[in-house]
Formats: sequence, structure tokens, C-alpha cells
Amino acid sequence: MKKTLISSLTALIALCSNELLSQIDLADSSKSMGYLPEITLVGYGEKRDVMPLPEIVGTNIYAGKKNSLIVMDNLNTVVVNNNMRQIMAKVPGIHIWESDGSGIQIGIAARGLSPNRSWEFNIRQNGCDIAADPYGYPEAYYNPQMQAVQRIQVVRGAGALQYGPQFGGMVNYIMRDGSDIRKPLQIESSQTIGSFGLFNSFNAIGGKKGKLHYYAFHDVRRADGYRQNSAYKTRTSYGSVTWNIKQGMKVNAEYMNYDMLSQQPGGLTDAKFAENPKLSSRSRNWFTTPWQTASVKFDWEINKNNRIQVRTNANLGDRKSVGFLAAITVNDTINKLTGEYNKRELAIDYYRNYSSEAGFLHDYNLMGKKQTLSVGLRYFNGTTTRLQKGVATTGYDPNFELATGEYPVSVKFHSINKAAYLENAFRIGKRLVVIPGLRAENITVQGSGRLSFASNGSENKMIEEKRTRTFVLGGIGAEYHLGKNSHNEFYANITQAYRPILFSNVQNPGTDTTDSNLKDSKGWNADFGFRGTIAKYFHIDAGVYYLSYQNKIGSINKLNSNGQSYKYTTNLGNSFSYGLESVVDMDILSGLNQKLAGRMGSFPLFVSYNYNVSEYLDYKLISVSNGKEVVTNLKGKSVEYAPKHVLRAGLSYKYRALMLTFQASHTASVYADAANTLEASANGQNGIIPSYTIYDVMGSYRINDRFQIKMSVNNAANSKYFTRRSGGYPGPGLLPSDGRSVLASLSIVL
Repeated sequence: MKKTLISSLTALIALCSNELLSQIDLADSSKSMGYLPEITLVGYGEKRDVMPLPEIVGTNIYAGKKNSLIVMDNLNTVVVNNNMRQIMAKVPGIHIWESDGSGIQIGIAARGLSPNRSWEFNIRQNGCDIAADPYGYPEAYYNPQMQAVQRIQVVRGAGALQYGPQFGGMVNYIMRDGSDIRKPLQIESSQTIGSFGLFNSFNAIGGKKGKLHYYAFHDVRRADGYRQNSAYKTRTSYGSVTWNIKQGMKVNAEYMNYDMLSQQPGGLTDAKFAENPKLSSRSRNWFTTPWQTASVKFDWEINKNNRIQVRTNANLGDRKSVGFLAAITVNDTINKLTGEYNKRELAIDYYRNYSSEAGFLHDYNLMGKKQTLSVGLRYFNGTTTRLQKGVATTGYDPNFELATGEYPVSVKFHSINKAAYLENAFRIGKRLVVIPGLRAENITVQGSGRLSFASNGSENKMIEEKRTRTFVLGGIGAEYHLGKNSHNEFYANITQAYRPILFSNVQNPGTDTTDSNLKDSKGWNADFGFRGTIAKYFHIDAGVYYLSYQNKIGSINKLNSNGQSYKYTTNLGNSFSYGLESVVDMDILSGLNQKLAGRMGSFPLFVSYNYNVSEYLDYKLISVSNGKEVVTNLKGKSVEYAPKHVLRAGLSYKYRALMLTFQASHTASVYADAANTLEASANGQNGIIPSYTIYDVMGSYRINDRFQIKMSVNNAANSKYFTRRSGGYPGPGLLPSDGRSVLASLSIVL
């Protein structure tokens, strides 16, 4: 498979080179304008819910890259609980952790990578980072309320050149900004009720007046949760104002304030899960993530050949958790000596991140063709303050204050990133586009602070870490259109990617150490596929891929000169993934006979399938047993959380303003650890995660231009399943997924 893929990519790149050398045609450049259209409101007015991105959006080039654009208004589902199984159903290969039925924490991955809070994707909102720290702690604790999202851009690994650190790709949530509203004031309201005490109220205003357009919303959501001790509540406020200074020039300012509080029911053992997945033995664990984002963006289309975009943003977030974190086999009981519960553990992170990015797009003529150059600059400055192992209260309430003493762990990490990228879309002849690119990165991460208190009360200081590195990533993509200005095309791309050393890799307590030569993880993604539309009703995007993940970072146990065991963090080895990502979306009756479909209704159908193989190459682990170091090589083992098959398929019935959809989602079994443990451990943290198939039923009815009703029955067959085993928070243990739930929503636009 690997050789076949590389051969295919080589053949296409050779084709690009040969056609480039053979071109002496000086045809008028305007004939190739259809290849790279500029679209501002991408997807607006479309009937499809998922489609490829245009080849240029703003100052970014998406030609030659595996990508998807999700148009939220066209989804036939209730989106208030951020159900990615339905929202991303037509984005092939997306593996989802469904251990948080509230949808507060979204965990997605692709190509055999970990879904842990989407940390292998570069997660953005309106083009700005929203992860905790993309260079040291890339977990996405905040995700926007999907009712306020207009579109979602998904770019696979080739996005590394434009967006920086990621192996999985880039996900960009584009918020509503009022640009599609044609009157001074429009009021929107959506009220949703559902199972497990769910209530959601989304209310927004927006409009356009003169040179201004604006949008603001307030959203509140609460529920008791599927499991015991899993209640939650969220509140989000957002405002966006755009001033259209003159034709082609505008400035936008936006601000978001988000707060949530959720009770964490903890994990289960496999035996308890079999007994009742709703059970919980933790009633005193709580989690909150107050978050704020603010940005200012400037967009200037200088003339038909030049465009500039500049955005500056602040991302200010907290992560706070309090709870009893012992293994799930240890009951949280009252201490007989004190007559109270044991004191809980408190941990708090503060993220204070600031960044600026500038992009420039320039069209020029070469060989009689319009060519497009995209360049960009980025500066990021972030500080993470981490307080851990604090002694909290003995109560039930969400009290995030210390009960006594200080935090034993008090460290601070500082990240600085400077980057520049360059991509050029070369149009060669009438059908071929070749897109080479480079990205230069400079990263400095430093950390210092206290790791613990010694028995005499003195501080055990962290060895001050400062790591600076500079490197260059390269890539090349291509598209070959099957006809002049055709949207049916072959595409290929091979692009380097990286993942920086994380804060946790250098935060070593006690005698534990980190390799002084520790390197960032690096590798590359490759794609070769076809996408297009046949006979106006059959849409397809199918391709093969290969992902190389090198210098994976992990920890091993070693013996020091005194025969004592310690943890050593280093680069352990490599892994690879290859497979097929494909989606077909069709509406045959509407395509063949629109009049008949108008009388009888149509039957849209989609099938999204991913076949994936992810394995470790030379990957050595060292453990200590009976006072000796034992070496194990995981070569040939499957990568954890890498399903071989992910299949989602849906059949709809659409008649005028009514649409009903039945969707089936199947995910193959995965291992929860790199050693590929089959039997479940007593604490529920290791063992296989069985395959599962989930059925959803969704429906919508648009009463008129102002009123719409939507309903979703999630997990209609009430399957009992789980997608994750956790070694720590929010577990530890097996984390059950939600059973059957029903949601109903009424939306009003005035």
C-alpha cells in the first residue's frame, strides 16, 4: 500500500513537471480564472451540507489539499450538544471520542491519531487559535456553540504549511457575523429541550446598516446528564462588529466570553459498565473552564491582484478541576478518623496567549497564465501557569479554592513562536495547477518553578528548561482538472508536519529526567485522490493517504547508578498510518427527474468510509522488573485509538419543507494502549475497546421563512458502548457513552 501510494504521488508530480516544461502556450490568462475563485461567504446559498473548499479563500490557498467545508444551516440535525458524529458525518475518517455527552469537550482525530481534546488538529475560531497553547499544551478545552457557527473548514495534514503545528490537519470554526443579513435588525431565537433534563436557549440579534454589519448572541445550556453525577451548565456570550470602510476594505472586532461547569462522574471498571453504564462512584469531582477570546481583523482587497489580511487575537482561559482522583477500584468513602470525606485534589491552569498573523495574496502573470502567490507571517506569545496537587475541601460542592497550604506544584511555561510561510499556485496549461510551499518555524519554550516540597519543607525546583529550535517544512500539491474550468479533479499533496515538545514532557518531578537532546516529533502526510460531481447529483471525494509520525515522545523507566527506578522522557520511535478516505453523496431522483422528485420527494443518500492501518515501527520501551531493565519493542503493534474501519451512512427523505434522515455509524475496535492489551485491567484503564454501531434519526420541518422545527433521536437503538479508557482525569477508568436521547428544537427568525 505504501509503495503504491508513493508511486502514485511520484507519477502525478512527474506529470506536473512534464507539463510545465512543455508549456509554451501564451493564451489569455483570463481563461483560467475559474480555477481559483475568491469567495468570501463560502457555502452561503448552497443546498449541500458538505463540499470541498474553494481553491482560494481570503489569502489562503486550498488547491491540492484534502479538505471539507461544512455548511451548518444545511445540516438536518439538532446541534446544541455538539454531536460530531452527525456534524462531521460526511467528513471521512474522523474518529470521535464520545465520552462527554454534553459536547463540551470535543475529541476528534484522523489517520490513526489520538482524539484527546482534538490535540492533533490545529483548532481555530475565525482563523485564530483557541487551544490552550498550540506549542506546549494543544488541548482544546473551549469549543464554540454550534448554533452560532456558520461554517466549519476541515483541512487534513497539508494544512501544516499555512497553520503550523499539527499532524491531523486544521479545523476552523467560522462564526456568524451578520454579513448574510439584509436588514438593520434581525432577531433569532432557538429553544431546545431533550432527554436527561436538557434545556438550551439560544438568542441572537444581527443586521446590516450602511457600512456596518453586526451579530451578537447569548446561549445558555444545562442538563442532568446521562450518568449519575454528570450535570453541567454552560453560558456563552459573543459579539462581532464589522465596519466596511470602503469597497474592498473592512475591519472586524469580536469578543467571546464562555463559562461552563460540569460534574465529572469518573470512570468505571468493565464489570460495573456491564452492570449499568449510568453508574458513578464519584460525586465530588468538578471541572470548569472559563474562557475569553478577542480579536481584531483587517481585510483589504487593494486591487484585483492584491489582498491583505491581518488578525490579532487574545486567548485567555482557565482550567480548574477538583476531585477525588484515586483509582476507580478505590471507593470515595468517609474517613472513620475524621468523620468526613477525604480531602480532594485541586489543579488549576491559567493560559494567557496573544498572537498576530498577516497574510498577503498576489496574482501575477507568468507564461500567459494568472499565477497566485500566498505569503504569511505569524507571531505567538503565550504563558501557562500551572498549579497542581493542591489540597481542596472535603465537601461535595464545586469549590476551587485551597483548603490549606500551598500548591506543591507551581510552574510557569512561556512559549514564543515566529513563523513565515510561502505557497504559490502555478497554473500550467488549461488543466494543471501545481502548488509548492515552505514554512519556516522558530520556537522557544522555557519553563521554571516548583515541582514539590521536600519532607523538611524546602522546595524541589524544576530544572530550568529553555529550548529554542528553528526548522523549515516543505510540501507540494497538485490538481489536474478533467476539463477546462471543471471541478472534477485529481489532487495530490505531500507535506511535512511537526508536533512540538509538550510542557508535560519537561515537567519532571523528583529524580525523573528529560533527554537533553529531546526533539520535536516530525513526519509527513501524503494524499492522492479524486473529487468532483457527476451528472449533477453524484458527488464523490475518494483518496488514499500515508502518514509518517517520527520521533514520537514518551517515557520509559530506567535504573540509576544506585539501582533506583526513575522516569526518563525521550524520543522512543516511529509509527505510520495508511488507508482510504472516501465519501459519496447523491440524490439520484432529483438529478434524473426534478419534476418527479418535486411531486414524490427525493431520497438523498451518503456513504462515508475510512479504512486505516496504523502501526508502530521500531519503538523501544524500557521497564524495570525485579531490579533489572527490560527492553520491549512494539514494532508491528497497532497504534492505540486507531480504528481500522470507520463507516457512516445516511438515507434521507426530502419532500418540500420536510426532511427525515436515518444515519448509521460504525467504528471498529481499538486498543487503549500501545502494548495492545486485550484483557481489561481491573481498574478499567487498559484493554480493548469493542467495535460499536450507532443509529440516529433526525428530522426537520420548515413551517415558513420564520419558523423551523428540528428533532434528533440519538443512539436510537440504545446501544451500550464506550469509546475511551482514561488513565487520569476525567476518569480514571472506562468512560461510558450516552444511551438513547431525544432532542427537539424550535427556531424563530424575526
